[in-house]
Amino acid sequence: MRRFLPSLVCLSLVATACGGGGGSGNNPQDPVKVGLIVSLTGNYTPLGSEDKKAVELAVEQVNAQGGLLGRKVELVTRDDKTAPDQGIVAYNQIKGEIDALIGPVFSNSALAVEPLAQRDKMPYLSLAPAQEQVEPIKSYIFVTPALSSMYAERYLQYIQAEGIKTIAVAWDSKSAYSVSGHKSMVALAPKYGVTIAVDEPYETTTSDFSPMFTHVRDSKAEALVFWGSGAPGVTAAKQYVASGLKTPLFLTASQASKLWLEPMGAQAEGMTVQSAIGVVGDHLPAGKQKQVIDQMAGPYKQKHGYPPPQFAQDGYSASLLLFEAIRKAGSTDKTKVQQALETMDLITPNGRFRYSPTDHSGLSPEFISVNTVKNGQFVPTEWAKEQLTKTVNAQG
Repeated sequence: MRRFLPSLVCLSLVATACGGGGGSGNNPQDPVKVGLIVSLTGNYTPLGSEDKKAVELAVEQVNAQGGLLGRKVELVTRDDKTAPDQGIVAYNQIKGEIDALIGPVFSNSALAVEPLAQRDKMPYLSLAPAQEQVEPIKSYIFVTPALSSMYAERYLQYIQAEGIKTIAVAWDSKSAYSVSGHKSMVALAPKYGVTIAVDEPYETTTSDFSPMFTHVRDSKAEALVFWGSGAPGVTAAKQYVASGLKTPLFLTASQASKLWLEPMGAQAEGMTVQSAIGVVGDHLPAGKQKQVIDQMAGPYKQKHGYPPPQFAQDGYSASLLLFEAIRKAGSTDKTKVQQALETMDLITPNGRFRYSPTDHSGLSPEFISVNTVKNGQFVPTEWAKEQLTKTVNAQG
C-alpha cells in the first residue's frame, strides 16, 4: 500500500549497502547529509531565505523524532547568490559530501545545476518551477513547485470560469520561470477560449512599467496576467495602482508571500494572486491535506512570527519527499533513492505528489489556489474554494 501522508517518525531500518558514491555512505554513525543551494544574497534572497527556514524546520522535526534510518540529518547549505554560475560553484563545493540535493529556487540557477546533478547521479529536488527541468525527463531530477505550465493552466481555468475572453500577458524575458509560464499560457489559451490581446515582454531590471499599462488600457483586455519574480512583482503592482488602470491585475505564485504583501500594504487589497494550496490551509476543510499543512504551518509561525509563504511550502515539501524516499530506499544509496522517488505517492503542503518514471513534476493544477487579497491576507476566491474543497475531500 502506498503512503499518502508523510511520517516524520524514523522507521529504524538498518542500512546494509554502500552509498552510490560520495555522500555519507550508510555508516549508522554518520549523518545523512542533505545539500541545500538557495539564494541567500542577490535578487532572490527573499525567496531563498524562506526555503532555508522551511528545510531547517523539516530537519529539526525529523531529527527530534530519531532522524532517518537511525541517523541524524545534517544540512550542508550554500548560497548561489541568485546567479547561475554561482549555483555551479556551490554545487561543486558540496557534491562530494552530500547524499542528495534540494534547490535552487532561481530557475536560471536550477537549470545550470541540473546537468551536473544528472551527470553525478545525484538525487535532486528542485525548488524552481521551470518546465525545462523535467521536459524531457532526466532520471535524477525532480521538481517540487507546480510547474509554470500548471500555474498558466490554473489561471486559464479561472479566467474561463469568470467569463473573461481577452487578456493581456506581461512576462520577464530574462527569467526562465516567466518565459516558461508565458509560453504555456500562449499555447493553452485557445483551449480555454481566451485571446491574448497584449503580449508584453519586459526585463528583470525594468523600473518603469507605464508603457505596458498604456498598451493594456488601449486594448480590449479584460485582465492583465503578470509573470515575474522578486522586485518586479512589487514595482509593477505599485505602478499599476498609481496608473489608475481598471483592468484587473492577476499575479502568479511568486507574489504569494509577506515579502510581496508587506511592501504593497493596503495597495494590494483586491488584487488576484495564485498560490500553492498550503498557503491557504486555514481555508481548507479537515482532512489529510490540511493535516500535513498544519504539521508545518503551526511550528513555522511559532518560530518566525508569520505564516509560511509560498517558497517555504516548496522547501518543506521537498524535504518530506526526500526523507520519505530515503526511508523507502532503506538507504542513502543514490540509485535506490532515485528509484524510490519515481514511485512516490505522498501528500505534502504543496499537494499530493505522484512521481513516476514519466512524470518528475508529480503535481497537477488542482493543487493551485487563485486568491484575492483581503485585509492583508490571501483568501481563496469562491471558485478556488469550491475547487480546492473537491480536491481535499477526494483525498480523505
